[in-house]
Amino acid sequence: MHGSKHTQASDRPARESSFLDGQLLVAMPGISDERFARSVIYLCAHSDEGAMGIVVNQPSRVKNFPELLVQLNVISPDDLIRLPRRAENIQVLTGGPVQTDRGFVLHSPDFHLDNSTMPIDERVSLTATIDILRAIAAGRGPNRALLALGYAGWDAGQLEDEMQHNGWLHCPADPSLLFDSSLDTKYDRALRSIGVDPARLSAGVGHA
Repeated sequence: MHGSKHTQASDRPARESSFLDGQLLVAMPGISDERFARSVIYLCAHSDEGAMGIVVNQPSRVKNFPELLVQLNVISPDDLIRLPRRAENIQVLTGGPVQTDRGFVLHSPDFHLDNSTMPIDERVSLTATIDILRAIAAGRGPNRALLALGYAGWDAGQLEDEMQHNGWLHCPADPSLLFDSSLDTKYDRALRSIGVDPARLSAGVGHA
């Protein structure tokens, strides 16, 4: 797993049943890359050219979204007290090891920027420009959102190979799990959603 290029919507082929974009990947105990132990990844793009996803259960060292807005010069320190409550509560996550200095916002589909927002499915979109941060700060942003610094990327065939070697399970992405703030429980809840008891999970369990 490493830095594959961000797959744009225009590059994606027609959806096929074998592609998992819009689903969650849940790390198995036998995953070869320890950086992703107990991780839950929302898969933003998956095609025969590779895959790109956002880890949604790992907090960033930059935990305060309002302070991040100040660091990025989206707002001035004096504007902190004027931030909408929704903006104050947005989580800042470690989205993966690629482009860790870049922000990726997963959000509800009630917000769209032309040429910037990529609808992943009917419930979740991805925007990776600073304009969405300005909109959130001004109270014009999406109803639900999280900000991830960095992403996870796979080359062609790499994710499929990792799944065949019991690296990942996959399951539908429930927006209530995706956007909520209980990071510590997301891994267990994602497993239970597909009938897997986290206490009994072992490296020998087969993939979904």
